[in-house]
Amino acid sequence: MKTKIIALFILLQFTFAAAWSQTYTVDASKSTLNWKAEKITGFHEGTIDLKSGSFKVEKDKITSGSFAVNMSTIVDTDLTDAEYNKKLIGHLKSPDFFDVAKFAEAVFTITKPVDVSKAVTEVHGNLTIKGISKPLTFKIVVKKDGNSYVFNANSIVVDRTIYNIKYGSGTFFSDLGDKVIYDEFTLKLKLVAVQ
Repeated sequence: MKTKIIALFILLQFTFAAAWSQTYTVDASKSTLNWKAEKITGFHEGTIDLKSGSFKVEKDKITSGSFAVNMSTIVDTDLTDAEYNKKLIGHLKSPDFFDVAKFAEAVFTITKPVDVSKAVTEVHGNLTIKGISKPLTFKIVVKKDGNSYVFNANSIVVDRTIYNIKYGSGTFFSDLGDKVIYDEFTLKLKLVAVQ
């Protein structure tokens, strides 16, 4: 009898845990990631595709999760000259920048619970680029729509040099003149996740 009561208690614990914990999967086809990099003489901007992702929500808090970006899908949207556009993308994919042949993905992993009961909340995590993981914090706007979440982050600032991307950096090279590319680039994220 005692064994049956213990078994029932364990079963109830798992049932309640399942009821409180919900897994959401990133819909890459509905999610978007835009980038913008500036230099002394102007800027370039474009898109990158999200590859996958998922996270768990317990009592209005994201307790764990991550999403991956397919670095081979980098696109520039401001250059109309096809040859120059192709040259820029080739350079961004090279070892000077993201070394896409060796590091096909960039990954963001949540490190602290995220309160999704708020309209605007803060996300803490680690961003991994070129195999290097560094802390990254940014604000998101949260929208719950039935069995899905939509998260929007309008300005995620990333310092490329902490990921050993130093090409054209005035911080590390003093003789670049007007060829300086600023260390920080910005990302604009729309993340759609469904149950």
